[in-house]
This record gives sequence, C-alpha cells and structure tokens, in this order.
Amino acid sequence: MDSSKNLSQVSRRDLVKGAALLGGAALTEAATTRSEAKEAKSDKQAPSYYRFALGEAQVTVVSDGPLPLGDPSESFLGVPKEEVVRMLDKSFLPTKEVVLEQNAPIVNFGNKQVLFDTGMGSLKQFGPTTGRLKSSLAAAGVALEDIDAVVCSHAHWDHIGGIWGDDNKPTFPNAQIYISQTDYDFWTDKSKLGGDLDGLVKAAIHNLPPVRDRIVFFKDGEQFLPGVHAIAAPGHTLGHHCFMIESAGKSFCYVGDLTHHPVLLFEKPRMEFLFDTDSKLSAKSRVRVLDMLAANRTPLMSYHFPWPGLGNVGKDGEGFRYYPEPMHVSSL
Repeated sequence: MDSSKNLSQVSRRDLVKGAALLGGAALTEAATTRSEAKEAKSDKQAPSYYRFALGEAQVTVVSDGPLPLGDPSESFLGVPKEEVVRMLDKSFLPTKEVVLEQNAPIVNFGNKQVLFDTGMGSLKQFGPTTGRLKSSLAAAGVALEDIDAVVCSHAHWDHIGGIWGDDNKPTFPNAQIYISQTDYDFWTDKSKLGGDLDGLVKAAIHNLPPVRDRIVFFKDGEQFLPGVHAIAAPGHTLGHHCFMIESAGKSFCYVGDLTHHPVLLFEKPRMEFLFDTDSKLSAKSRVRVLDMLAANRTPLMSYHFPWPGLGNVGKDGEGFRYYPEPMHVSSL
C-alpha cells in the first residue's frame, strides 16, 4: 500500500471532519448568540413625538406619558357599570382599567411655535408614567427656549403642571402663557385649599401665579394668536376652552378635555366624568362642539385619546363615532 496516498486520504478525511467540527462549533456559537439576543428584551418604544403638516404650518405632537385612571366605572358615571363594561368589551378595550394618553401639540407657524398644554410636570398623583413632556420635546428636537407661547385649555394639573419648574424657574423661559381668566381665578383661589380640590388648587398655585406677569387671558371666539381661535366649552372646568387651529386653509380643533374617551364619551356623550366641575354643563359643551365638528368634517385632536390623538368625528345615532387618522411614517 502506498503510505503517502493513505496519508493523503487520512489528511483529507481529517480536514473534512475538522471543517465539519469547526462549522458545527460556529453554528452552535451563532445559535447561542441568537438565543441570547432573543432573551434580551427592551421596553423602549419609538420616540414619543409625531409630526404632520397643517397648511404652511407643521404640528409636532409630544407625549407626557400614559395616565392610568383605574376602574373605568369609577370615573365614567351616569350609566350602570355593566353598560360601561359592555361598551369597552365591544371595542376590544380593557374593562378593568382605563389608561388615558397625554398628547400635547406644538404648532410651528414659521415665525412662532405654540405649545398646547404642558402635562403633569413632576407631579405623580397618577403614578410614575407621567411627566415625560421635556424628554419628548428633546427627542423631537424642540428646545424649551424655542416655545414662544403656551396655550392652556384649562387649569387642571395634567395641563398646567409643566409650566413652573422645581428649580423655581419657568420651564419655557421665552413663552407667553395663555389661559382663560375664569380658570385662573377659580383654581388659584387659596380659599379652596384643604377641601376636595386641594391637590388641583395646589398645582395651579404652584404653576400659574409665578408667571402672572406673562399671562394673557383670552375670550370666547377671540383669535388671540395668529391662526388660533378660542372656543368656550365649559363644564370640565368652568373656563375650559377648545381651540381652532388654522394655516393656509387647513384646520383642526384641539379639544383639550372636551372628551376623555373615544368610545365611552362618544357613544354616550351625556355620560358624566368624575373630574368634571359641572358634568351636566360639560355634556352640553361636548355635544355642541362635536356636533359642529361632525357637521363641518373638521378634524380634531384630543389630549387624552390614544396616541397621537388625531382623527375625525361623525354622528352615530344619539351619539358620535371617532375615526382615528392613520399615522403617516413617511417624510412630510
């Protein structure tokens, strides 16, 4: 037997075997890496901002984070608990807990950037998930110094909580503040401290009087900023307002807290909400404004609707139906 030939054959066999072993080891290592990668999980989502065009303006919606309310039947009142559960279940929504969003739009008119509502700030009455407005602004590339105007739909803590910082400085150092005088006077009234409204009043006193020198009061129907008209919608608070926002023939209505839920308070708009100052008046305002928007086919944006809160409203029997606007992820 030719030993060199045998050696050559053995060498080839060993090479093939070795390559197989090496390949197997590589596959095992790759599989292990993939397995480890699968085990590594993240709770991070996409940045909490969303942009869309409005005529010649650009709107950037930023989030202050989810606001959990707990058992929906404890906040949405005036109908049997079973009916609330049925309405939520029919819409494939959780029946034991309701979580609201906090969607604050910034409208860049070119020469002015206007922010509507400011979130909870550092207040944690609704848990740790709120207070994200500043980080959302940073993610969207909007500097606090670039906000020229802050418009408040009303003076509840989740709307004015981000005006005055814990460093005893204004969060938006170059911004004029716009709010109704009715809400300013009601919620900064120190005689209400110690009562049922204590927490809300403390939040208003902390955030509003320190910037009193830069506050401007608007009136119903007034165009108090170019492209921004006030629409009185009292009830949730006595000075609550919605705002019609317009640019180059395009418009949408920022409704603030006119309606907190796209199912419960649309299907049954006369249902009462726990945090309303005057729930009957709130229901009247809700029906009036939603009727107007439905008739005119005007888009709306709600502070508390599912992200990013933009859609349309149509009549549906004795109530209304919400049609969310599809999100557009392509460049504007």
